Amino acid sequence: MSKVVLITGGSSGIGKAIGEFLFHKGFTVYGTSRNPDKITNSLFPLIALDVRNAESIKQAVQQVISRSKRIDVVINNAGVGITGPIEEIPTAEIKNNFETNFFGPIEVIKAVLPQMREQNSGLIINITSIAGYMGLPYRGIYSASKGALEIVAEAISMEVKNFGIKVVNVAPGDFATNIASGRYHAPVITGSAYETPYGNTLKQMNEHVDSGSNPDEMAAAIYQIINEKNPKLHYKVGLFMQKFSIVLKRILPDRIYESMLMNHYKL
Repeated sequence: MSKVVLITGGSSGIGKAIGEFLFHKGFTVYGTSRNPDKITNSLFPLIALDVRNAESIKQAVQQVISRSKRIDVVINNAGVGITGPIEEIPTAEIKNNFETNFFGPIEVIKAVLPQMREQNSGLIINITSIAGYMGLPYRGIYSASKGALEIVAEAISMEVKNFGIKVVNVAPGDFATNIASGRYHAPVITGSAYETPYGNTLKQMNEHVDSGSNPDEMAAAIYQIINEKNPKLHYKVGLFMQKFSIVLKRILPDRIYESMLMNHYKL
C-alpha cells in the first residue's frame, strides 16, 4: 500500500518538485493551493487550502482522509518570503508572514495529529530554512518565522513521539524557485537611511535565488528522509557554505560572526 502524502503549497517551487518526485516513486500525493482551479498541469490532485485559515486547513485534511482513509506524511511546505529594514516593514506584513510561515504549519499539525494518533504512525516534515538559524540583514522577519517553527517542532517532536509520530525539520538554502516573485518586498525608499544598503542587499538576495540549487535536490532529500526508519530531527539541504554558516555561528564569537555576515552582504 502506497504511503499517503499531503504537501502544503504543492503547486509550484519546492512543493511541486517534492510532489512530482514522490508521485513518480508510487506515493499517493495530495498537494494544496489557495486556488487549485487555476493550476492545470499538476500530476497529482490539488486541494484548496489557505494556511492562514484554520477552517480551510481542517477541510483539506478531511478531504484527504475521506479519499485515502489515512495520512502517512505531512509536508509543511507553504511559506512566503519577506524583505526589508525592520523599521520600515509594515506591522501588518510582519503578522501576515508569521500567519503563513509559523501559525499556519502549527494549525496543519493540529489538524493531522488526531488521524496520525489513531494510526499510531505518521511523519511530519517542516520545510524551514537555513536562514532560520541566524538573523540575516533585511530578512530578519523571515529568519524569525522559520526559526520559530524549528523550535516549536522540537517541542512537538517530544510531545507526539509516544504516539508513533515523528517530526522532522528540513532547512533548505537557496533554491531556484519563484519565491522571490511571491515575497513581500518593503519598497526601497528614496532618501531613506536604508536606501543604499537595503537596495544592494535586495539585489544580492534575488541573485542568490536565481542561481540557487535545483529543487529536485530537495525532493530527493525528502524521499530519503521518508524512507529512513529513524529520521533525524534536523536536516540541512543546500550548498556547502550555506550549511557551514550554521557551524560557524556555533563556534565563532557573536561579533565576529556578525562582521562576517556584514562583509558577505557588503554592509
